[in-house]
Amino acid sequence: MIAQVSPSIYEAKTQEIAKEILKATQDKKRSFFGQLQDQMRWDDKLLDWAMASPGLRVQLFRFIDCLPALRSKPEIARHLQEYLTAEEVELPEALKKLLNFTNADSIPGQLAATTVAPAVETLAHKYISGENIKQVVKTLERLRKDKMGFTVDLLGEAVITETEAQNYLDRYLELMQELSIAAKNWSQVDAIDKADGETLPRVQVSVKLTAFYSQFDPLDAKGSEAKVSDRIRFLLRRAQELGAAVHFDMEQYVYKGLTLSILKDLLLEDEFRDRTDVGITLQAYLRDSKQDLQGIIAWAKLRGNPLTVRVVKGAYWDQETIKAMQKDWPQPVYNDKVATDANFEEMTQLLLENHEYLYAAIASHNVRSQARAIAIAETLNIPRRRFEMQVLYGMGDKLAKLLVDRGYRVRVYCPYGDLLPGMAYLIRRLLENTANSSFIRQSSEEMPIEQLLAAPVANGNDQLVYTKVFPNVADTDYANTELRKQAETAIKSVRGILGQTYLPLINGEYQNTEASVNSLNPCNPKEVVGKIGLLSESQAKQALQAAKDASLGWRKTPVRQRAGVLRKAAELMEQRRHELSAWMVFEVGKPVRECDAEVSEAIDFCRYYADEMERLEQGQNYDIAGENNRYSYQPRGISLIISPWNFPLAIPVGMTVASLVAGNCTLLKPAEFSSVIAAKITEILVDAGIPKGVFQYVPCKGSTVGAYMVKHPDVHMITFTGSQEVGCKIYADAAILQPGQKHLKRVIAEMGGKNGIIVDESADLDQAVAGVVYSAFGYSGQKCSACSRVIVVESVYDVFVERLVEATRSLNVGIAENPGTQVGPVIDITAQSRIREYIEKGRAEAKIALEMSAPEIGYFVGPVIVTEVSPTATLAQEEIFGPVLSVIRAKNFNEAIAIANDTNFALTGGLYSRTPSHIDRAKADFEVGNLYINRGTTGAVVSRQPFGGFKLSGVGSKAGGPDYLLQFLEPRTITENIQRQGFAPIEGVD
Repeated sequence: MIAQVSPSIYEAKTQEIAKEILKATQDKKRSFFGQLQDQMRWDDKLLDWAMASPGLRVQLFRFIDCLPALRSKPEIARHLQEYLTAEEVELPEALKKLLNFTNADSIPGQLAATTVAPAVETLAHKYISGENIKQVVKTLERLRKDKMGFTVDLLGEAVITETEAQNYLDRYLELMQELSIAAKNWSQVDAIDKADGETLPRVQVSVKLTAFYSQFDPLDAKGSEAKVSDRIRFLLRRAQELGAAVHFDMEQYVYKGLTLSILKDLLLEDEFRDRTDVGITLQAYLRDSKQDLQGIIAWAKLRGNPLTVRVVKGAYWDQETIKAMQKDWPQPVYNDKVATDANFEEMTQLLLENHEYLYAAIASHNVRSQARAIAIAETLNIPRRRFEMQVLYGMGDKLAKLLVDRGYRVRVYCPYGDLLPGMAYLIRRLLENTANSSFIRQSSEEMPIEQLLAAPVANGNDQLVYTKVFPNVADTDYANTELRKQAETAIKSVRGILGQTYLPLINGEYQNTEASVNSLNPCNPKEVVGKIGLLSESQAKQALQAAKDASLGWRKTPVRQRAGVLRKAAELMEQRRHELSAWMVFEVGKPVRECDAEVSEAIDFCRYYADEMERLEQGQNYDIAGENNRYSYQPRGISLIISPWNFPLAIPVGMTVASLVAGNCTLLKPAEFSSVIAAKITEILVDAGIPKGVFQYVPCKGSTVGAYMVKHPDVHMITFTGSQEVGCKIYADAAILQPGQKHLKRVIAEMGGKNGIIVDESADLDQAVAGVVYSAFGYSGQKCSACSRVIVVESVYDVFVERLVEATRSLNVGIAENPGTQVGPVIDITAQSRIREYIEKGRAEAKIALEMSAPEIGYFVGPVIVTEVSPTATLAQEEIFGPVLSVIRAKNFNEAIAIANDTNFALTGGLYSRTPSHIDRAKADFEVGNLYINRGTTGAVVSRQPFGGFKLSGVGSKAGGPDYLLQFLEPRTITENIQRQGFAPIEGVD
């Protein structure tokens, strides 16, 4: 590393160079900047309007995103109207006139379609270097005539199948070969083909690591590295044979750590250690990017051979920020553009000052950013081989030419491919061009040069601030290596204590039992997770009496104190997060990430219901002159919770703590399969300070002792989640007035569903396929909210099914503790047999499109997709509760809605669509308690998405919502006449 130079020494030179370049670029503005509207082409007009109106920009970009899916002029015209005539959009006069038609099939409608669609296509072509290799070669030859190098990036659909991952590799191999053949006929251009006496590769491609493996996941770091590295090795070997360079792009933040780890390991291998024709990208908008660069410098010193580091600002700011807000994670990107610019300059300086170890590629359209790099390079006399400037195709044309004229090596990033998959890329470029903070936009708006070229100074307070309705706890970010290690350690630790005995808790004491049952690991039924002591009827009677005795004291306990127990329990769960996840992995075979999300949900239930009870405690006052009216709540009494095994932590915790915080003494009867986890809930509640008799853990046989408690006259309410058959039996038994019973029992019952997702003709199929696969096969389809039917509009049916089958085939089926597993076992042998019977019915009624194999040991059923299923078939009507997905064909969207609603259930439903009228129709007419639009149907979050349905899906209010606690309370109204001898204070009257 050379001697450190003060940034101030570079500043004067930066200003001098930047002013020269800026003056030259501003003399040659793009046609759509500063032109008269009537002289502009429609593609330029659209961009100009988008820059002028934020509301129009949002809707226009949404339309552009949808456009490739539209197959006719009337469809295009209809969507144009639906997107651009929304109330929040203020249209320019020319666009208003164009959209002033009443029928999409009309001549004016077709005129609108043939005006706007080609304009968008023209816009796309500005940023995409070609739709096929032949077109790309022409573009590259034109760039070389202008003395510019290139790197070619293949646009494509999201890689969600292993077939697509292999295809991605194959297409790059073809691309490198074709470009290398063409390159043999190119004349040498010294400015880009040679530097400091070294011959440089003429061909360079840019690739994305995530596209080499469809299941790329930081949680499964070892598995992902093994799969990806094999394909990268093949690519690098072929690139060396062809004399091509390979650069690795960076994508979303979640993949960054694993991407760097894989590349560092692979490029230290003997075969690749001396390769200098490779590169890595770093994104300056990431808060930890400078630290990453320092790590790469140290690694490069160890490696002993330089490689290129491309420094970019970053293209996923909105996505990263939104994800952080949704996940309650720290914002990984700088919140202010100026902070990114400042970091970019610091990284540029650090990179160039370490030119002995790394080559620098400075990628930016910001004149100041490029000028800064040049100033540093010239000040330090850095050899020309050691750095180059980069721009995006279609965005930095004039800047690139000016840099070439100054004698610098310039490389143009050239995306190529079909316009359909290129539309997402186009949206990112348009957002970049039209953003208020964009240098391109600011320079076009004649901002004072001093302000435009001022040194970026980061605000020390650059944190994202936003209001949360309820502060949900964050799931574990498994991209964090340390957190992954903690999860692995917890699994090993829990495995070491499997097989212990867990006894009922009655009146604060653990009680021995005569009978017991083993809780088994469904991945390996020979492995006993725990031995469960089963409550007898006489012990159940003791537990009910203990609850009755504790009832008065608990109902009189201040709400703040009851809420405090819940908050303490939440704190303990957070401390034991990885351990609780491990217990679920072993006892119910749930994959690790889903277990972690369940711990978060349990914590959220505790905190949310604590807050809610404190809100409800305030009651309502409806006073009038001379009379006080108080509306308040009191507990119902003794509460019996009967919980399921499929969400063995979150659901019992939610039902139990809701009952407790409302002041009810509560008995938890867990599902037999998940009684160990319920014992862990018991430990946490005891440690949190729950009084004796107030909460009791009562594992037992549901058909005998469970039924006894349901019918017992001292029980005031039963809260149940499980099958329709059992739920209806409880509902019937609870309705019978028992001798000595002085109340009608309240029943809350959530009883499952037959959940459908509609995919219409405008859907983003990348999104739809991935969402349906996760919703259908996550936790082996054993969620109440799992998608068991996907209803696909005929025009996209075949292409959707093809990708659905391949995406599902790419899933990893295996034991739950393996971090790469997406589909684990079903709960027991009975469930396994029942699901297999349904598969046979599917074979008889329809067509089995996919039937995946599964491990022999354990209760496994591989994912099954059944196509051409009739809407009235058994598979389309009965709840299966396993990894079996029925695909139903619908003629149109109206028929799809009718099919979706034609079941006995109404729990969850989904819609993938980019048609505003279809989305509005689903909101109004789709008969489900939870409707998910353009996302999966599982994973409801407390407070944001209260969960529960109607029809035969259950009775009661939504869990995790503002009405839920009301079910555990009796409302009271107290009216007091406060007049004495005809007088009373009258508020507000002097």
